[in-house]
Amino acid sequence: MTAIAVTGHLELAEGTVPLVRAALGDLLRPYAGDGRLVGVSCIAKGADTLFAEAVLAVGGRLVVVVPSRDYRRSTVEAEHGASYDRLVEAAEEVLVLPYATADRQAYEAANAVLVERADRLVAVWDGAPPTGKGGGTADAVLEARAAGIPVDVVWPDGAARRG
Repeated sequence: MTAIAVTGHLELAEGTVPLVRAALGDLLRPYAGDGRLVGVSCIAKGADTLFAEAVLAVGGRLVVVVPSRDYRRSTVEAEHGASYDRLVEAAEEVLVLPYATADRQAYEAANAVLVERADRLVAVWDGAPPTGKGGGTADAVLEARAAGIPVDVVWPDGAARRG
């Protein structure tokens, strides 16, 4: 079994979504159909959701890490709600962390769980350094590298963040 966790940007430019989707498909294709892939994701909008969908598309099992008890209600935006709920339903395991509120502490703890459970980390990441807010993509990459977890950076040519 191979556990691959994901971290990545929430706000991907519209033209970036198909690029990232294709790159994740290519990255996970070697695991197709053999039952050995476990994908670990917080299923936030953007990269996390694209990764979770790619894991399921190749026949992998999905583990969802929910940063806090209020995450669905307070953080998941209306346009992402149906995808979020569908992925929770498809998950083999849903781990809800014991935080009441989705805040920096909850996100840092979620990153720690991702790294702890991962044999590899996929980072849909433009390479920007940590923001100092904690719990972000760059923070997860640094944690994984410090723990000796291999990191596969996915940022295809032409990819951009929205905003």
